[in-house]
Amino acid sequence: MNAHRLFALRPSLPRLSLSEIGLWITGALPLMVFALLLAALVAVAPARASDVACHGENLLLAMETEQPEELAKIRAEAAKVPNGQGIFWKIEKDGLKPSYLLGTMHVTDPRVLTMPQGASEAAAAADVVVIESDEILDEKKAAASLLMHPELTMFTDGKSVKDHLDAEELQRLEAGLKERGLALGAVAKMKPWILASFVALPACELSRKAAGASFLDKQIAEDAVAADKPVAGLETLVEQLEAMADLPVDFHFKALIETIELGDKMEDVIETMTELYLAGDIGMTMPLLKVAAPTAAGEDESAYAAFETRIVRDRNLVMAEGSKQHLEKGNAFIAVGALHLPGEEGLVELIRSQGYTVTRIDG
Repeated sequence: MNAHRLFALRPSLPRLSLSEIGLWITGALPLMVFALLLAALVAVAPARASDVACHGENLLLAMETEQPEELAKIRAEAAKVPNGQGIFWKIEKDGLKPSYLLGTMHVTDPRVLTMPQGASEAAAAADVVVIESDEILDEKKAAASLLMHPELTMFTDGKSVKDHLDAEELQRLEAGLKERGLALGAVAKMKPWILASFVALPACELSRKAAGASFLDKQIAEDAVAADKPVAGLETLVEQLEAMADLPVDFHFKALIETIELGDKMEDVIETMTELYLAGDIGMTMPLLKVAAPTAAGEDESAYAAFETRIVRDRNLVMAEGSKQHLEKGNAFIAVGALHLPGEEGLVELIRSQGYTVTRIDG
């Protein structure tokens, strides 16, 4: 599979696979798995201060001066995306108390943790808080699920990462892991999507997580538990991992290598996606990938289609179906990865198709 580039802003900018940006914003990275593995990974990595600063820059600012035509194309395409603006929505139907839908980004960035105006109040007043997977609240339960399906997180056929990469790729991976304080031998049995959930994190985000900071979805769930409020999940951890495993393994390995090569520039990528999220420009995400990092051949197009179908659209349907029982009672607060909201097959439209009025309230 040919590699994708995030932006052709300057020759020094490394390539980035389509999947890693999409996975970050959608929350497809298996976050509960990451939480369970983080302690082990950090144990073999150098100690990091809990106050490591972030230094990322918004790459779209460079595009405004260096690639204005490409940026204009992206914005024009984003403008066509149904419900592409907004992360906080009100859901109404006659005879029911309003429910609310919040698109999240699975990071501990204080800017993200400060939810749109009215979101905290809506969550506090809700009868139930619904998130992608309520297993993020119970690590023992999550660990038990993983033990039942080791093939989703580890190579169980006697093979390892070393059997799926050529000598050059293996050398690049080993060097990249070493820069992060990890020995290839210590993680070689892990599936590539598990490794990616670690190496995709910039140092500042990893530092906050290692220090015990909660990402937005978990903070919302923890606040609900503290208020003695029920928390429900729309997917199981196993279902999330199965979605990852359904994509071609070569696709994951290419994504892993390309993410490794980004190095410190991953902070620029995350900052770009964070600022899009904070501005509510969720509809920009996929057009950004399609225009700025176009597919080059049929194999790439096939991998892209598989990603968009299995990781986004299929899960949208699962989430919409799982939300029904809560929406029918009214006064629910639903929080899921932001990229699940926009589009003709996004959650906003899927909920409207159930007879509800869904209105943006964050802008």
